[in-house]
Amino acid sequence: MSIEHIEKELIGLRAELNNHKLYSALTSIEDVKIFMGQHVFAVWDFMSLLKALQNHLTNTSVPWSPIQNPSTARFINEIVLGEESDINELGEPKSHYEMYLDAMHQINASTTQIENFVCHIQNGFSIKNTVNKVELNTETLNFIDYTFQVIATDEPHKIASAFTFGREDVIPDMFFQIINQSKTSDNTYSKLTYYLKRHIELDGDEHGPLSLKMIEELCGNDQQKWNDVLEVAKEALQHRIALWDGIYNLISSQIEA
Repeated sequence: MSIEHIEKELIGLRAELNNHKLYSALTSIEDVKIFMGQHVFAVWDFMSLLKALQNHLTNTSVPWSPIQNPSTARFINEIVLGEESDINELGEPKSHYEMYLDAMHQINASTTQIENFVCHIQNGFSIKNTVNKVELNTETLNFIDYTFQVIATDEPHKIASAFTFGREDVIPDMFFQIINQSKTSDNTYSKLTYYLKRHIELDGDEHGPLSLKMIEELCGNDQQKWNDVLEVAKEALQHRIALWDGIYNLISSQIEA
């Protein structure tokens, strides 16, 4: 098996995701607020995928010793730097999660649910206990649950698959289209626009090829690992589509109400 084979196998799911009815449903700032209120959980749990890879592919233990693949370690560390301690539009160090929250605050989108969720995590509650304390939309809950199921396998090639193939790049283009069509002033979305531009800048031509190279190095000639990568990639995209279904239903229910 190869990267080319996996990408060919994912064409149908990617097309379903890229043509999802959710995008055409985002016609107002209220719709964007609903979307961001759910999507922020995917922004948050992305960091746990990344940290799991950092734990596996770099040496975070003491005493330190050299790791097997410095190129892959550098890639992961660069992503962590950019995601966990980037510079916002004011020159302040912030994680992309925090920048996303700032963008939500700017358009008066509610952050209560995600902040309560993260607060429970910070206070030592497990993911399972936290989701029982914070009432989440079913599809959002399932999305998070799948992310941590993959992490719990403790198998780097599976985590790398969810990281590489399960996180897509259609959101920036979608948001820019909404912003450009909006009749509100540019300042209304300035923080969101900055976040998206940084997202595009950091996830450009370098990170994509490197993540695919990471998959190749982790799988090598092990066909079972390649099969695992394909299975996880499909499941991750299916959970993303289900998340989009859930958000679409939330928006539709608001319109009907």
